[in-house]
Amino acid sequence: MPNKSSTTTTSRGRGKRGADATTDGVRASKRPAAASTTTTKKPPSPHHQQRRLWVKDRSRAWWDQCNSAEFPESEFRAAFRMGRATFAALCDALAGAVAKEDTALRAAIPVRQRVAVCVWRLATGEPLRLVSKRFGLGISTCHKLVLEVCAAIRGVLMPRHLRWPDAAAAADFKARFEAATGIPGVVGAIHTAHVPIIAPKSSVAAYLNRRHTQRACYTVTMQGVVGPDGAFTDVCIGWPGAMPDAQVLERSALQQRAAAGEIMAGGCWVVGGASFPLTDWLLPPYASNSSSSSSSKGLTWAQHAFNEKAADARRVAVDAFARLKARWACLQKRTEVKLQDLPVVLGACCVLHNLCESRGEHMDPALLLARCDLDLDLDDDDGPQPPDNPVRSDSASKARDEIAHSLLHRGIAGTKFF
Repeated sequence: MPNKSSTTTTSRGRGKRGADATTDGVRASKRPAAASTTTTKKPPSPHHQQRRLWVKDRSRAWWDQCNSAEFPESEFRAAFRMGRATFAALCDALAGAVAKEDTALRAAIPVRQRVAVCVWRLATGEPLRLVSKRFGLGISTCHKLVLEVCAAIRGVLMPRHLRWPDAAAAADFKARFEAATGIPGVVGAIHTAHVPIIAPKSSVAAYLNRRHTQRACYTVTMQGVVGPDGAFTDVCIGWPGAMPDAQVLERSALQQRAAAGEIMAGGCWVVGGASFPLTDWLLPPYASNSSSSSSSKGLTWAQHAFNEKAADARRVAVDAFARLKARWACLQKRTEVKLQDLPVVLGACCVLHNLCESRGEHMDPALLLARCDLDLDLDDDDGPQPPDNPVRSDSASKARDEIAHSLLHRGIAGTKFF
């Protein structure tokens, strides 16, 4: 059969004369018979051949070694900040949210590898290009996996592992805080930490951390309430670092619940630092009446006694944030994560912190020592940002005075004041 494309080309070249020749026997006999029909059919163009998909061959040797049963437990815990049992429980809990099906083109990345990419990235803060080489995956794939797994942690695990205490838990918290500090009715301690970020392209001044005086540093805030066991019960993440702690509090869901009476309904207190106001449910220390650098100047004995014990309660939150940042080193470095994705990623770190704490995961002291080399002034909530209106409740002021006198006369306070 003549080639269709060749036939079409021949007739177009002849125009009308070519068309008349097909009815003229004499003229037709003088031309080569069916010249176009003898044209050899050319092989298909490479563009018409079936396309082949090329996937870059990457080594998974490191991950395969970590994932093997022979890999030492101590090295696995050092790499992922948790033991195999906790990691397996994490994978089982997230499997329904992160698992993908195989396609005709390639096999899906296993759930354990998906979770491992995210946990490793959070634990080390390693750049994505290095995470990519370590796990044998593309950079964009690793970035996508981190966000997907963090979103799954927030959606699946946060309601289970990070929640405000119910009546039974609140009663237990009150008893444990009072046994440790002598202050009654305390269900949590609040603290605000800062996470360094790359300077944003817009609203730069809003993210400038003014507590960090050595060089320009841009941060976002992490406000958290912690129970007596060092686990987070409430977090508010992502407000610009230049915002004072009191303003972050005013914009948080915690403040909204307090305004609705959900906290004071049980006669509960949350202990905070000097950067927070005194309210019907929030209990900061007494502010010094002197310009002296000593925090005890200008205070009565009872007020100093209260401040000492309030500092003991608040230390629970400060220590919890220290372990959080030491365990998840991504919180120590200027993150590559976009601002709009930070609440999800940082929230996942808080949930994983609670998971590790609840399962008794050992905290490597070397990680805490390494964090001591960082600039801790980022998280100082006794810094130069006192609230504009430090006392916002007369009844709370009277209640604090009563607690202070009780601590002093019961002999619970120390003698550091002298």
